[in-house]
Amino acid sequence: MVAGFRQWQAKGRQVRRGEKSIKIFGYHEKKNEPVEGADEAAQEAKRVIRYFPTLSVFDIAQTDPIEGAEPLPENPTHQLTGDDDHGVIPSLTAHLATHGWTVHRAAIGNASGYTDPKSRRVTLAENLAIEQAAKTLIHETAHIELRHIDDVDEYRAHRGQMEVEAESVAYIVSGLTGFDTSAYSVGYITGWADEDVTVIRDTAALVLKVAHTLAEIIELHG
Repeated sequence: MVAGFRQWQAKGRQVRRGEKSIKIFGYHEKKNEPVEGADEAAQEAKRVIRYFPTLSVFDIAQTDPIEGAEPLPENPTHQLTGDDDHGVIPSLTAHLATHGWTVHRAAIGNASGYTDPKSRRVTLAENLAIEQAAKTLIHETAHIELRHIDDVDEYRAHRGQMEVEAESVAYIVSGLTGFDTSAYSVGYITGWADEDVTVIRDTAALVLKVAHTLAEIIELHG
């Protein structure tokens, strides 16, 4: 779990002196004022600007409890409990089917979902609420589109980075399609603190490309 300096204070924890911040990507929208004389299509295209600023955050391991403050729950990640109002599940299920993949719900223990490249099967936990299942399907589809599962050994060797990339796509797509996963994703796209700047830039570009591709698929099928 990550949060900004003041956010941790609001949560009853203090960032330790000397801790180095983690650079991450955030998600924001800015609405423009209507342009006089522009047609409706042009107005709509310029109405909302979406951007992903770099933010400084700290991991929970870099903080200590503030004396007297209410402690955080053991599991600070909140499951989404709403509906799939934007048709994410049917849209991505149809998209995956065109590439030979199937999507199923099943009892799978504590995991929210997983992807099996051998059977070309994506499984979502049967106990997830519809909105959480939609977010999870975006995450699993991102693994496929990012080609993370083409080489299982490569995935195992770089699992941490690949999971961050897939969840980054899920967070961006959720924002682009209009449903809010901030309660689950802590409002941030987790980045990489110690990677070379070029690697971060290249990976971020790929994440954004895949995110926009999935958002367009959802909009097309929705």
